[in-house]
Amino acid sequence: MSASPRVVIIGAGIVGTNLADELVSRGWTDITVIEQGPLHLAGGSTSHAPGLVFQTNPSKTMTEFASYTVNKLLSLSEDGVSCFKQLGGLELATTEERLQDLKRKLGYAASWGVEARVIDPDECEKHYPLLNMGTLANGNRILGGLHVPSDGLASAARAVQLLISRTSEAGVAYLGSTTVTGITHWAGRVTGVETSAGIIRADIVVSCAGFWGRELGKLAGLQVPLLPLAHQYAKTSSLPTLHGVNEMPNGARLPILRYQDRDLYYREHGDRIGIGSYAHRPMPVDMDTLPRFSANQMSEHSMPSRLDFTASDFLPSWQDSQDLLPALRGAHVEDGFNGIFSFTPDGGPLVGEAPDLSGLFVAEAVWVTHSAGVAKAVAELLVDGQPHTDLHGCELTRFEKVQTTDEYVSETSQQNFVEIYDVLHPLQPKESPRDVRVSPFHVRQKELGAFFLESAAWERPHWFEANRGLLAELPAEWQAPERDSWSAMFHSPISAAEAWKTRTAVALYDMTPLKRLQVSGPGALSLLQRLSTGNIAKKAGAVTYCLLLAPDGGIRSDVTVARLAEESFQLGVNSNVDFDYLRVEARKQSTANPSQWVHVADITGSTCCIGLWGPLAREVIAKVSADDLSNDGLRYFRAKEVSVGGIPVTAMRLSYVGELGWELYTTAEYGLKLWDLLFEAGQEHGIIAAGRGAFNSLRLEKGYRLWGTDMTSEHHPYQAGLGFAVAKDKTGFIGAEALATRKEEVTDKVLRCLTVDDGTSMVLGKEPVYANGQASGYVTSAAYGYSIRKPIAYAWLPADVAEGDPVEIEYFGERIPATVTAEPLFDPGMLRLRG
Repeated sequence: MSASPRVVIIGAGIVGTNLADELVSRGWTDITVIEQGPLHLAGGSTSHAPGLVFQTNPSKTMTEFASYTVNKLLSLSEDGVSCFKQLGGLELATTEERLQDLKRKLGYAASWGVEARVIDPDECEKHYPLLNMGTLANGNRILGGLHVPSDGLASAARAVQLLISRTSEAGVAYLGSTTVTGITHWAGRVTGVETSAGIIRADIVVSCAGFWGRELGKLAGLQVPLLPLAHQYAKTSSLPTLHGVNEMPNGARLPILRYQDRDLYYREHGDRIGIGSYAHRPMPVDMDTLPRFSANQMSEHSMPSRLDFTASDFLPSWQDSQDLLPALRGAHVEDGFNGIFSFTPDGGPLVGEAPDLSGLFVAEAVWVTHSAGVAKAVAELLVDGQPHTDLHGCELTRFEKVQTTDEYVSETSQQNFVEIYDVLHPLQPKESPRDVRVSPFHVRQKELGAFFLESAAWERPHWFEANRGLLAELPAEWQAPERDSWSAMFHSPISAAEAWKTRTAVALYDMTPLKRLQVSGPGALSLLQRLSTGNIAKKAGAVTYCLLLAPDGGIRSDVTVARLAEESFQLGVNSNVDFDYLRVEARKQSTANPSQWVHVADITGSTCCIGLWGPLAREVIAKVSADDLSNDGLRYFRAKEVSVGGIPVTAMRLSYVGELGWELYTTAEYGLKLWDLLFEAGQEHGIIAAGRGAFNSLRLEKGYRLWGTDMTSEHHPYQAGLGFAVAKDKTGFIGAEALATRKEEVTDKVLRCLTVDDGTSMVLGKEPVYANGQASGYVTSAAYGYSIRKPIAYAWLPADVAEGDPVEIEYFGERIPATVTAEPLFDPGMLRLRG
């Protein structure tokens, strides 16, 4: 980009104005912000947002966005009054389940660097004297709370006005009461925005249109997977208890309050209390019936995002509020509305560039809580070419195609609304929709009693009830200790038997959900050489594990590349984000040099894969294939075409569980037959079907990383223990120059393997790790290591925490001693893998 390209931002809410400000601070000033409403009161979600900012989130990225937002709004002030009031946040527990959840949340806060404490009922009352400390109507009592001193109230609408003023002085142009009617483009690149005031030329267009974002996307042929939903908010009449306490009409002195056991939150408005409720039915908004207002009709009570209050939906929440806050019992609801905001299929924001229209970016489904943080990340993306915060959980393109359909978006977004304050387990699957994507083996898996979890709309077996009988045969040394109730959820002891059989006999694993791409054409090799850290220029049949890096050398993904022919490669990638990245880069290359054209296709749905792994895998395959699959016939990290019972199969000598075997690929129509052939052939060798529970344990015993969990774009290969995936002396790939510099720098954090000292205590991931008594890092992946007979955890820790050092993992408020251990824990000589 030039020093200051022409940028058009659509939407002058809390995200759009923050983005303009972030760009100005980086030296870009040729910026126009278009707003369909009047600038003084745009009428979107920002205009009615109550402004509560609770920072702590299971996502490190979302917590960082919130913390940045707090700090920025604190610094944004006029006449000595900041746009953020740091009152503290208090989340209540009235059930034992919720109290445990707050302890887990305390762990997130420690992991991500947010000061927090779990406090007892007496301290809850000191912070919030209006609370009912007796028995509530449902028989529960306040058992404790999570207090975060740096949480508080954002004055979103005021912040917008100050940001407009500040950026206008820097040269940003604002067009209020201007409707966007189209996005102009030429040769796959955005060229401008059509508006009611004419065409505005642009090199970059960013949609920050909030719940209008889906409609804006349609103007450019972009599917934006969000659902506008109405959410109830009410203000009470004046409370005598608060008379004279707050000088300003919207003033507040009490912490912002969450009563999640009843899906409620609270804040002060002078001598009134504001109440937000998620307890009502989901209320999807039909954008075609949204009320329209002229500029002179707009007011605090009349705007497009503020729908009529449905009192009957609020009645149970009003009764619960009067129960929790007795001061409300003499009051009434003086003002209420159903305010519109955005939900997505996984509850996260939508950030990134449209894959099929270069220069069009979105920053949608962003709440006030994360607004400035998201704006900063988008500004970094535009100016620097990548954000400094990992965005993989926010990427616009993270969803599979089926997940962007109106039906899927509507159902899952409404379910996210219902569950927003529920206590959810990290493995908890969606209840619906299910059976959306199933492998050809699904019918056999159901016959074997598979327990399925869901990911990317795929059904994935975690264990098989057919293997329960193996528990009676399981040797004592393979029997895992009993788990606590939380880590036992979505787990079965059957996984121990499946791991045992994989290590001692042979097992089938369904690897179909692993996303597969075909990269072909005369430019395929040059594309992959340019994008990846590995040396792909090998003979046909070679398989290479390598990384895709961001420009700064961070790990944007890890991939497996199999060269099947001179101009044909099969890739195993992590997600749809990788697919879109590769096809966009392929398109750029093909356009720039037509003789080096390359085509990237997603072949996941048309193919399937079985992992046949275990010390007896060769005996099984020999019964159904005459091809030479000996060590000499197919070496480790090689691939070749074979026939299995007459079925054409691509066999790759790979294993993510650390045992002899192959990934066996065929097209979908042959999948069921391939499963049946192998399962029948393996009967005399004790073959079983095994699930993800065993798989995750076995892969951690081998130290195999899981991208997005163990490492992200925030980490470079050498600190993540993946330096081996960077080809020696290779240059010219994306991120190579930055990586060479970072390799020589002193690394502050490294990924370490931990084993739990008592051999029994489980953790699940994201827990804080304490070194020398200080919170120093966090757990990424964790599992019980059935082969090594103790729990395993991987964690990011300071580089000076060395092998053999003691650390502690905090789990539900308790410290669990662990030891930094050399890796891999199992078969470090790779003898089993190499046969």
